[in-house]
Amino acid sequence: MCVYLRFPVVPRSMLYQALTYAIAFVAFALCAAVAHAQQAVTQAETATQGNGKSSSAPLAANEAGAPATQKPDKDTPEFSAQDTATTFKVRVNLVEVRVVVRDAQGHAVGDLKQEDFQLFDNGKPQIISRFSVEQSAVKPTVVQQEAPPGTGATLVMPKRYVAYLFDDIHLKTTDLPQVRSAAERHLQSLQPADRAAIFTTSGQVQIDFTDDRTKLVETLNQIKPNPIAGSGLAECPDVTYYMADLIVNRHDDEALQVAIQEAIDCGAVAPPQSLDAAAMQAATTAARAVVVSAARRQLNFGSHETQLSLSSLRDVVRRIAAMPGQRSILVISPGFYNPDRLQEQAEVEERALHLYITINTLDVRGVYDNTMDDISKRTPSPGILSQYVRYRTEQAVAETDVLSGLAYSTGGSFFHGNNDFDKGFRQLDMPPEYSYLLAFSPQNLKFDGHFHNVKVTVRSPQKLTIQARKGYYAPKQPVAEAEQAKQQVEDEVFSQEEIHELPVEMHTQFFKTGDEQARLFVLVRLDVRHLRYRKTEGRNNNNLTVVSALFDRNGNFITGIQKIVQMHWKDETLDTKLASGITLKNNFDVKPGSYLVRLVVRDEDGQLAAQNGAIEIP
Repeated sequence: MCVYLRFPVVPRSMLYQALTYAIAFVAFALCAAVAHAQQAVTQAETATQGNGKSSSAPLAANEAGAPATQKPDKDTPEFSAQDTATTFKVRVNLVEVRVVVRDAQGHAVGDLKQEDFQLFDNGKPQIISRFSVEQSAVKPTVVQQEAPPGTGATLVMPKRYVAYLFDDIHLKTTDLPQVRSAAERHLQSLQPADRAAIFTTSGQVQIDFTDDRTKLVETLNQIKPNPIAGSGLAECPDVTYYMADLIVNRHDDEALQVAIQEAIDCGAVAPPQSLDAAAMQAATTAARAVVVSAARRQLNFGSHETQLSLSSLRDVVRRIAAMPGQRSILVISPGFYNPDRLQEQAEVEERALHLYITINTLDVRGVYDNTMDDISKRTPSPGILSQYVRYRTEQAVAETDVLSGLAYSTGGSFFHGNNDFDKGFRQLDMPPEYSYLLAFSPQNLKFDGHFHNVKVTVRSPQKLTIQARKGYYAPKQPVAEAEQAKQQVEDEVFSQEEIHELPVEMHTQFFKTGDEQARLFVLVRLDVRHLRYRKTEGRNNNNLTVVSALFDRNGNFITGIQKIVQMHWKDETLDTKLASGITLKNNFDVKPGSYLVRLVVRDEDGQLAAQNGAIEIP
């Protein structure tokens, strides 16, 4: 009996949950699987003839992945499926560090070798266990369309996906016009193979990934500042989130005195009736109470705004992770202060880094005047002017630390100190030409959730600038290898990278079942004779996880089918009866349109194959 698993199209707000369920399938069984070895061999031989009778029906798979290789006996089928669990061979606790190295002219350097790098974890040198040099793609991926037979047509797959996240919670009215005009001009310059989306940290305005430039611009023009509290104008006293943190949490007496004088100057309390000590003390005491109350209130507002901004960015990372190709996020923000949610920020950076998502950031303040950061702000009195400027400078640095951290930890770029936003969008639109991915396994890692400082250095006579993550948080508990294996398969499904570690070929076909209905077939040919096997009891054993996923022309996930293939081949079967391999067949019921197909195959040892396909159904 064949069991079919289908995942319906869901609204965008539910897409991430659907993706999780679509990859975490219940265990698969292959239909018409035989109960003994000779029947399995006959079935495999039939499959190689391409007559559609192969053991290929899409069935459910369990969350743990492919069944473990069992010790075979004389009654074990050579080709079958079960819903038992397995543990894949995955390297756990692997810390990834993406590094961009630039020369004195700001150009990315791409000729460094592994031995040129040194990596330190809390000051201790680490062994780099994985190293790769990545060059940004410059051409769209063109995929041969195989159906209808004989047409030879081709489709151009979407090249890349860019999500523009406008931080409307922290944006001010004075920041918006210039950067919005530059963003509109930039959107009009996107290429046909690009897909763009617009999101806001408040969630008030958004449009999902599309190539419709008109709708993108219409959405852009709807963005306006949406602060959590107040109008964004100066309050009395003007206690910022940064100042509030200094006053309440860090007990900075100088910051408190500056805020008290600000409260007196702006009229938050009645001015002293005279200059005698008693009157001055009474005014100071009243101002202190007002300042502390304002600081506590600002702490709540500021923390909530930071939480919303990071939460929105996390959601955008999740959303763009579901797109199959080169993916980047551009955060447009004046920056924001983050004194107490550093781990949340690190988790967002970690997830983006793991999924090969680049985060670029643009500081909309441009050339920033620390003395007057908004025309609505009052000029401070001469007695506190120097302290006021110093605190505003420190605040600006702390706010940009968030933007630079998000960018550099994921291999992105940070555009700041420049009012030429057209230039900013152009620079951030193009990823660094070269980047390096370094990975290491920390020795004796404690699962305590503590932060570890990471430092990367390069041995070079040249003057080089290094952009890399500042550190990572240790996990609070070990991650199961099976869970990591499942995550690896899911990540590859939503990538566009071609991988050829396993001998696999994919072909697509379709036939029309009606004017508005068609059946799409994904044929997967496995050259089983050239797989790696474990030899037990005279059998050659390996398990494969085979995932076929379907996306629409904009790269939105539609549905997926996963199989778990168990193989326990006898020597004579491999040597004499499987020269043509075996073929698995999945089918999807679809409507006419353009579709992208992604195939991912993983074996027990963690070797992968991944291929892309595209098809136009008239």
